[in-house]
Amino acid sequence: MRRPFTVLVVIVAVALGAGLALRQMTRDIFPSLGIPTIYVAQPFGGMDPAQMEGYLTYYYEYHFLYITGIEHVESKSIQGASIIKLQFHPGMDMAQAMAETISYVNRARAFMPPGTVPPFVMRFDAGSVPVGDLVFTSETRTVAQLQDAALNLVRPLFATLPGVSAPPPFGGSARSIVVNLKPDRLHAYNLTPDDIVASVTAANVISPSGNATVGKKYPMVPINSVVKNIKDLESVPVRTGPHSAVFLRDVAQVVDGSDIVTGYALVNGRRTVYIPVTKRSDASTLSVVNLVKANIPKFQSVLPDDVKVSYEFDQSPYVTHAINGLIREGALGAVLTGLMVLLFSA
Repeated sequence: MRRPFTVLVVIVAVALGAGLALRQMTRDIFPSLGIPTIYVAQPFGGMDPAQMEGYLTYYYEYHFLYITGIEHVESKSIQGASIIKLQFHPGMDMAQAMAETISYVNRARAFMPPGTVPPFVMRFDAGSVPVGDLVFTSETRTVAQLQDAALNLVRPLFATLPGVSAPPPFGGSARSIVVNLKPDRLHAYNLTPDDIVASVTAANVISPSGNATVGKKYPMVPINSVVKNIKDLESVPVRTGPHSAVFLRDVAQVVDGSDIVTGYALVNGRRTVYIPVTKRSDASTLSVVNLVKANIPKFQSVLPDDVKVSYEFDQSPYVTHAINGLIREGALGAVLTGLMVLLFSA
């Protein structure tokens, strides 16, 4: 060998470069696919699939075809929701695509029924997959209390972790003030459900606080136009006049309850709440999982003592097994290649 030091330096450089690449390489089963896709999710409670298609989805599909670089548009309308998938040509500037999509969303909403709320517009990649769940359990708290703790205490901390997305908690029941009407009473008083809606809306008006000049002071003066006790809504007059007045309590019952339950989560036979841990498409599964596990004590510190948070359904072992299998096969190939070189060079 004429230049042994040169060969040694090259070997050391290759080894150092390989080590550096291993440390910075994203360790995952699937690569970053980078599929140029945008999803638009439009909710509208109470509408059936045909109404969603005719009153909402159609206008979105019509306007989205004006977006630059659009490849095709897919949609799915179900009861109370519509999902539109926008597929773009490869190489499309997704920042421009997102800006144009939001612009045409606003344009399309001008043709929709009154009360249509703005949709969710999000960039989604096939590499953004769930890698586990943050599960909240308690022996004393209700599901609504667990939902509140997960949403307002843990989610703000969880959302700041790099490489993860922070969807809202699942499994809980959204708080709703339910007015249970009594059909026989409505018929007896010759009232309709629309009369009840109008009365409750007029009696519970959100009004900003004002200011009043009191001597040399200028205090804020709140208006008691919103009830603090939900049961006070039963005292709302539905009909007034020369005859006896009809109040809401005469024809209905107000309940501080929850929305219709369409899904729930169980842990050891008990209802619970969980936050899906979803990694972003450019993040490593192992890095995200290790980061979430390291922050479990931080999440626990902001929760009440009788609420426990744990990381369940860990998907990182699949990645670990895949990496270990790759290392074994690579080592086996290197050994067999060395043996062949030694055999034929002897």
